[in-house]
Amino acid sequence: MNATERGIREQFPLWSKVSQDVGRPEAGTVHVVVGCGTSVHIADSIASTLNRKGFFARAVAGNEWTRRPGDYVPTALNPRILALSRSGESTETVAAAAASRTHGLHVTAFTCAESTSLAENADTVVMAETHPEEGIVMTASASLMLLMGLRYAGISVTPSTTSTAEKLLNDIEPRLAEIIAGRTHFVFLGGGALYGVAREGSLKLQEMSLSQTEAHHPLEYRHGPISLIDENSLVIFLYHPETLEEESLLATELMAKGARVIGIGGPGTISMTVKSDAETRPLVVLPALQMLGEYVARAKGLDTLAPRHLTKVVTIS
Repeated sequence: MNATERGIREQFPLWSKVSQDVGRPEAGTVHVVVGCGTSVHIADSIASTLNRKGFFARAVAGNEWTRRPGDYVPTALNPRILALSRSGESTETVAAAAASRTHGLHVTAFTCAESTSLAENADTVVMAETHPEEGIVMTASASLMLLMGLRYAGISVTPSTTSTAEKLLNDIEPRLAEIIAGRTHFVFLGGGALYGVAREGSLKLQEMSLSQTEAHHPLEYRHGPISLIDENSLVIFLYHPETLEEESLLATELMAKGARVIGIGGPGTISMTVKSDAETRPLVVLPALQMLGEYVARAKGLDTLAPRHLTKVVTIS
């Protein structure tokens, strides 16, 4: 077992250490959730959750928010900024936080490191301890920042949520080696707050295994991307409990065209039961997606501790 796998398996006790006091949105506030790479995908899920709970929000990549904020949110709205960075040193995220404060905006940092440049450019800092062996690829830290964001939105993340996530990971792992065999094209589908997690699953697999991956909203997949489906495809379907029936029809179509489907929360070539509601499901499914990346990388003989062209912190001089 390498350090990446240990970090995935051993993240659950870290969830219980995350503070319950992560702040709460004020009535009528608009939010911009900023991050880069994994963090902007997690930001997407957090923003969707905030919208669901009645607080307008959108996720924006760090440099986009620094350079053209008015393209994403009218400047007159004076949004609150949630800035996500594992290290607290990602150049683009720190710059986004600094620019926001220059314009008088309140910045809350969600991070997994203390005494950082991001903390120096934030009004409020929420910090969680991540796995000590986490390397370049973000695993436990991604889950921890998502957990912070869900709590901030008012979602109850309990020990039962953690147990459900760990059970899904343990249930799916014995089936991964067989279902990935011979597959070279990987598709992640998820709606609502699951879309950001689908994007993160896609990125994780791409980083770890140098595979062709893509992520889409489920019913959008019929509108063009489905043309790539064949016997080389594996679809990871993150079923939303509110749209299970229509998403199940799509999964049937994909299997008829030759794809294998991992149905997380619904039917597929293999079907994994998920006993969680729509609001906690993004967090529950994330560790299983991380382990999928490790298994595909292992099948290709790749070391997930040294992904090609990547560094643990992206800094730009």
